Amino acid sequence: MNKAERIKQGSSPIIGQNIRRLREQKRLRNSDLVAKLQLEGIPISTSSLSKIEQGACNPTTAQLVALREILGCDYGDFFSPC
Repeated sequence: MNKAERIKQGSSPIIGQNIRRLREQKRLRNSDLVAKLQLEGIPISTSSLSKIEQGACNPTTAQLVALREILGCDYGDFFSPC
């Protein structure tokens, strides 16, 4: 799988909603999570993360791999209904 491949959220932004929920559970601000992603070598801005959480942009597989590590969750947590 290409790490730049996008995971499509379609008309239901469940992945983005789950990323936001998991981030908030860890008491991380959007900018905190962006800083952690950048330390992992993932080039992302706060506006890009915000767009992913809103479902306006799809995350890459590399972003999901890093988010799983940072948020301490399973991949299934990104795809399960809220």
